[in-house]
Amino acid sequence: MAPVPRNKGSNSLLLHACCGPCAVMPIVRLLDEGFSVTAWFMNPNIQPLTEYLRRRDAALKAAALLHVDIICADETWDITLWLRGVVGRDTKLGRCVFCCESRIAAAFAKASELDFDCVSSSLLYSRYQPHDCIAAAGRRMDEEHPAGPRFVYRDFRNDWQDGIALSKRLGLYRQAYCGCVYSEAERYEKRLAVLVTR
Repeated sequence: MAPVPRNKGSNSLLLHACCGPCAVMPIVRLLDEGFSVTAWFMNPNIQPLTEYLRRRDAALKAAALLHVDIICADETWDITLWLRGVVGRDTKLGRCVFCCESRIAAAFAKASELDFDCVSSSLLYSRYQPHDCIAAAGRRMDEEHPAGPRFVYRDFRNDWQDGIALSKRLGLYRQAYCGCVYSEAERYEKRLAVLVTR
């Protein structure tokens, strides 16, 4: 489906969707507030490619079940380029901040390109993401581009349990790690530690 530019004044909102389960409550809440939501699945950090495709499918399913349009930015998936971007960011926080800020900046660029009024992100739902950094990145983009789409900040973490329950009811694939190779390694490091000590 080709993205259709939105008309100014329509309260149109491009929601960066990191995955289906994290996007459901932001979509529900923003629709309830009267926004015309389009999801944008753009996540070059997710690896391996098979995992990216599973999460993409879950995002498509969530959008269909919640009756919102979705744009999948598959052309942006480039794990080599993403890894080059995190080189030298040797702490977990440093990598996560880069990953989140770069996707917020990309969401603003896409929202501006397609003439959306507003932009937000499902990253604001997760209890595991650097929430304050994500919010600050959105506000900074607002200040740097006053004529562009406005940032809609919401603390979607308040809907954490409701989002888990809803994503399960909808039958969405629920991933076990954030998406990048570093988070996957953290998921299994305790198992590796047990093997090493044997």
